[in-house]
Amino acid sequence: MCMSIFSSLVNADKSKKPAPPKGFSKLSVSEAERSFSGNMCRCTGYRPIVDACKSFASDVDLEDLGLNIFWKKGDKHPDPTKLPSYTLGGGICTFPDFLKSEIKSSLDFNDASISGPREGWYCPKSIKQYYKLVNSGLFSESSVKVVVGNTSTGVYKDQDLYDKYIDIAGIPELSAIVSKDKGIEIGAATSISRTIEILNQESESTSSPNGSVVFRKLAEHMSKVASPFVRNTASIGGNIILAHKYPFRSDIATILLGAAATVNLQVSSKTLHVNLEQFLEQPPLDHNTLLLSIFIPHWASDCKKEHTLVFETYRAAPRPLGNAVSYVNSAFLGHVSLDKSSGDNILSNLHLAFGAYGTKHAIRSRKVEEYLTGKILSASVVLEAIRLLRETIVPVEGTTQPEYRVSVAVGFLFSFLSPLCKGVIEPGKTLSISEDLVHTDNVHNMPLSSRRETLSGDEYKPVGDPIKKYKVELQASGEAIYVDDIPAPKNCLYGEFIYSTQPLANVKSIKFKPSLASKKIITVVSAKDIPTGGRNIGSTFWFGDEEPLFGDPIAEFAGQALGVVIAETQRYADMAAKQAVVEYTTYGLKAPILTVEQAVQSNSYFQVPPERATKQVGDFSNGMAEADHKIMSEEVKLASQYYFYMETQTALAIPDEDNTMTVYSSSQFPELAQNVISKCLGIPFNNVRVITRRAGGGFGGKAVRSLHIATAAALCAHTLRRPVRMYLNRNTDMIMVGGRHPMKARYSVGFKSDGKITALHLDLLINAGISADASPIIPGTVISGLKKYNWGALSFDVKLCKTNNTSKSVMRAPGETQGSLIAEAIIEHVAAVLSLDANTVRQKNFHSYDSLVFVLPGKRRRIVYVHITFYF
Repeated sequence: MCMSIFSSLVNADKSKKPAPPKGFSKLSVSEAERSFSGNMCRCTGYRPIVDACKSFASDVDLEDLGLNIFWKKGDKHPDPTKLPSYTLGGGICTFPDFLKSEIKSSLDFNDASISGPREGWYCPKSIKQYYKLVNSGLFSESSVKVVVGNTSTGVYKDQDLYDKYIDIAGIPELSAIVSKDKGIEIGAATSISRTIEILNQESESTSSPNGSVVFRKLAEHMSKVASPFVRNTASIGGNIILAHKYPFRSDIATILLGAAATVNLQVSSKTLHVNLEQFLEQPPLDHNTLLLSIFIPHWASDCKKEHTLVFETYRAAPRPLGNAVSYVNSAFLGHVSLDKSSGDNILSNLHLAFGAYGTKHAIRSRKVEEYLTGKILSASVVLEAIRLLRETIVPVEGTTQPEYRVSVAVGFLFSFLSPLCKGVIEPGKTLSISEDLVHTDNVHNMPLSSRRETLSGDEYKPVGDPIKKYKVELQASGEAIYVDDIPAPKNCLYGEFIYSTQPLANVKSIKFKPSLASKKIITVVSAKDIPTGGRNIGSTFWFGDEEPLFGDPIAEFAGQALGVVIAETQRYADMAAKQAVVEYTTYGLKAPILTVEQAVQSNSYFQVPPERATKQVGDFSNGMAEADHKIMSEEVKLASQYYFYMETQTALAIPDEDNTMTVYSSSQFPELAQNVISKCLGIPFNNVRVITRRAGGGFGGKAVRSLHIATAAALCAHTLRRPVRMYLNRNTDMIMVGGRHPMKARYSVGFKSDGKITALHLDLLINAGISADASPIIPGTVISGLKKYNWGALSFDVKLCKTNNTSKSVMRAPGETQGSLIAEAIIEHVAAVLSLDANTVRQKNFHSYDSLVFVLPGKRRRIVYVHITFYF
């Protein structure tokens, strides 16, 4: 985020904007907020970050600067002039020359580098050198990848199994920009960010409004693609190649298809020119075919005086500012003319492009184009066009939410056509359909985020006082050392889990597909490598239930570890694990229990210790008798939630003398890790040293769930007598680690006509997964979260279900979160039945002191907070 705002400040200072007031930059508040639109923040939240970035802006509201936070308590005369100010264009650091030369030398092409088959990164400086490389006989189609920014690795991780890369970013012809009479030709290796700049420049320089609207709309839409970091690296040609090779939900391919773009290809010594639609329909290219450039017509000369050019692009995505793949995208272009006899509009030269709805690549809706061409636009014509579109837009089988995607595509077409049915457009002028609509099409005019803050008084101090986080300076400066920052010891190996894809099955064998990755495997460590005296244990907790480290011989749930692939690098270990082929058999086994309903049928439960049991409140039958209204047996279902810490599960195990082991673990429970490792290896506790300096995020996910990784790394290091590091990739982490407990709650509630609830009964089924872990605490915490309201009488029946799923564990406010959600769902249901405001019902059911004493017996003493200051 620091780099994002820094680059925005530098670019703003270079712009031709008017000089800002002293102490501020040329950056606007809107630009400051957009500068880090692609960043994800898991902990801090965006408000303080947005405030900090806005403080540079010349148009910031002084009330938003939070000047008072800079002063110590007791300062009666704060002086704003003492605050640090921004110096326009000053203090900009430069990239060190020695690093520039190092990068340059690493990118220099050397004919000797292709003298033998080896791994490497090759950087040809001309198309001739590129073909010399691919025709050298040292590169097979499956072993080499042609890249510019190589950002596709983040999307297609499983396909990135290469040991040679050819970087064509340094070929000048592929980054050339050529303006022509009928449009602009952009080199395929041009970054998306650079493409946006070029399109904006062309839109400003094009004399005809018909030409400027196409380029401007394309630039606006591209500004929502991916994030600034990705756009700075990814190339426009690479994006189109992805859309051609994979079912990639590309916005760029769709909008260029709508703008009637063409592509230029070189096949050995021949140059081909094909339209983008034909290109996307071709089979995957081999390395002898090179995408040279993309040509985008500006339409200025193609639009007659009596015609009006209309061009619009659309996208539906989770985040409006980008860094989110589209659910559906579209681009529509056409000429509108006036029918002199009726005064209505007629469309011609239509290009209606749709993509990302569940198709292999973007398409043009030819049926709809042909139907609309030449027709006078009316409601009946629009409805028939929508009917034809529904026949065309058919998501492939397996597409998520297909009905939604089709309806969004229909909505886009309707939004495009409906304004054309109203009134008359003045001939010769460009129409921007969305000008009179409230929309977020123009990313440069996005409304700013807003907020409302409520500051409490001193009544509950020190609760609510801002406290500086421990060692925050080290983290903010990037100096904090995490497990993966520890330099790899000499002869260090790397591991990755092979996990089960079946929920309950016998494992017959594990083999590997013949590939580059399989050749890099050193060994596979499994349950058979556990030393004599050790145990197959991966985790345990207070309640005594142990979860095995490996599924042997039965994999009890999908995601259970079956073994660890060992290789010389983490990348090769990850690649090899993906190539594992596990043979299963379910002969003699019962059907797996996957849902809480199946657990109830099979009577599959974990027991909750008596000391964890929660007492019921009041008499439910009497409470229901007092009620004026009743809701009976309604359901609330809660899904699971992944931890999404920034640092995935990781550990580094180093064997030492005298049968000892040192393990660096990103753990919230290192003492339990020591316990489990010693049991697995069959060595004394004091022979195991677990070191945790800090964790890169945990939220409970690195309490019990981190033990498997630490134990597996220790077992591998013990077996091979070499250091072993494991760092789970995000996909593996999400599959193996579990998360928050999913639940099914069925409730019956009685209440008065004014919203006062008199009785609540809850039947709660909690999916705990395969092992107890910390699950026995969850029933009590769910009910605790539920008790934030006064239900009158409260009864419940809670069952902790054992299923063949990954074990669920504690996660930030475990149980209280689910209990709170269930409570709010019931409150809002009651409000809906009574046609009352939900807040009115909430207030009716807040606790009084007497009701709290009744619900929480033994808590009669008022809590007193004491603020103690220590001096050292």
